[in-house]
Amino acid sequence: MDIYRAAERLMTMDDRAWLRHANPWSGWTRFTGLPLLVLAIWSRVWVGWWSLLPVALAVAWIWLNPRVFGPPKVFDHWMTRAVLGERIFLTHRDGIAAHHLRAAHVLTWLSLPGLCLMGIGLGLLWWEGAVFGTILTMLPKVWFCDRMVWIHDDWVRAGRAVPGRESA
Repeated sequence: MDIYRAAERLMTMDDRAWLRHANPWSGWTRFTGLPLLVLAIWSRVWVGWWSLLPVALAVAWIWLNPRVFGPPKVFDHWMTRAVLGERIFLTHRDGIAAHHLRAAHVLTWLSLPGLCLMGIGLGLLWWEGAVFGTILTMLPKVWFCDRMVWIHDDWVRAGRAVPGRESA
């Protein structure tokens, strides 16, 4: 099972959504999704079953975020290149250098301990575990984005067309 493609299918990302997500505002505000979801789950302490409402709103934001901003006006912003690099990573893995693929996989796996700690913290109402786990989950994602910029820049230097930019 390819976790990356499964996530893309779950998010129902098409060419138009990817192009809109390449807007730096979309890329950067995307990092609010996990903390909002954690806070929404934690809200069960305060509001009980009503916490399902903020959980639903957080999930809706995670799904809507790549769609609410317009396409980028320029394509040289770091976050724009990160998103477009991720698109290259998802659609053209056979054309990406092996060291980039290894790094992307390692960074994805490095998120797992934080995700486990976050889950334990949320389950046991251990706020330190939930907060620290969230941070440990997100830090490798930022590094992953940096790797995606590298993939994008290598792809462009090689003279290849960037998926999603053909229609821009």
